[in-house]
Amino acid sequence: MKQIALALILIVSSHLAAQNRSTPTPSSNPKVRAITAFVRLDREKYQQQIAETLVVLRKAKADFESAGYEVETIRVTTQPLAELVAGMPEDRALAFLTQFDQLSAAENFLPNVGPGMMHEGDDPATMHLLERALSTLPNIESSAVIADDTGIHWKTIRRTAELVKYVSEHSLRGQGTFNFTATAMLKPLSPFFPGSYHTGSGRQFAIGFEGANVVRDVFVRDKGNADAAVADLTAALTKHASVADAVGNKVAAETGWTYAGLDPTPAPLGDVSIAAAIEAFTGAKFGSSGTLTAARIITTAVKAVPLKQVGYSGLMVPVMEDKLLAQRWAQSTYNIDSLLAYSAVCGTGLDTIPLPGEISLDQMERIYADVASLATKWNKPLSARLQPVPNAKPGDQTNFQDPYLFNTTVHPLP
Repeated sequence: MKQIALALILIVSSHLAAQNRSTPTPSSNPKVRAITAFVRLDREKYQQQIAETLVVLRKAKADFESAGYEVETIRVTTQPLAELVAGMPEDRALAFLTQFDQLSAAENFLPNVGPGMMHEGDDPATMHLLERALSTLPNIESSAVIADDTGIHWKTIRRTAELVKYVSEHSLRGQGTFNFTATAMLKPLSPFFPGSYHTGSGRQFAIGFEGANVVRDVFVRDKGNADAAVADLTAALTKHASVADAVGNKVAAETGWTYAGLDPTPAPLGDVSIAAAIEAFTGAKFGSSGTLTAARIITTAVKAVPLKQVGYSGLMVPVMEDKLLAQRWAQSTYNIDSLLAYSAVCGTGLDTIPLPGEISLDQMERIYADVASLATKWNKPLSARLQPVPNAKPGDQTNFQDPYLFNTTVHPLP
């Protein structure tokens, strides 16, 4: 009997060990940052449409949770703002956006109303509505497209600088700028906000992970070995991407919606730090020599994931969303020019950049133009989320009060 019992113990132990090798434990899994639905709202029945959309999103959320993944947010991206409010006077349009914002809070989803301007010839009046919405509504997110396949949108860049300046001066503590970004060469159906948008009929969804911890685990093991890091990170990201692909296709089959794909960008947040991951590889502070190499490794691995991809599919370096990035920014180990250099080999450009409150429109235009120029030169998606800090001068600390923003030092512009 003892021999039989021992044999059973060995069999069970072997089975559990095999499970642990093939399936990551919940604690080692990245969070699912976003499950984002793309819908074309009809203002007459948008509440019913949102209710139906939430059924799909919550089904995907439950499937991820059953697989051992925590889901941070579910999100809804509508058609571009001008189309959403077409034919409405501005005050009525703002009232509609207010109702949509309130519905998002009640139903616990993040709302995005797409770009205020998509094309150089778009009516800039929509941006005035967006200024008011971003300055007063806590949840609505949006963007402007400053470059696409037709080239750089110079008029949009100017209007975007005006909007950001206005929102920084009219929203509480200037935080409304956190819900807006300018995008360049970014295709539709990205799950990550604020740059997310779509131009189709809707009934699609996409997925994005919060996976900086996955990068750190690989970089700790493969410190300084670029070839090993690319191979191991590709494998690690693919393992989790396969789960997303399975969930996405299952939900699509059950609901009739279309699974658009996954953005494998390993997004950071707070202590889940991409800066800590890169420092584990280089053995030096973020911004030191070797940082660009680590950025290239991450993007190379992301793009090698052999599953359907959407969005940025690169590397995110959000200065104030990553606690260690915010600390290194305060220490001046990197700056705007550093981030632009890294953007040449990675994915997102300038994200949550604190700027002096007195920054001029011309200065902001030049920053946006640099991002647009880099994106069009290399035909790669970039964005710029600039955050002027009201009344802050170089050397001052930011004073944002948001659980997703970590305060840091405002630096002088070069």
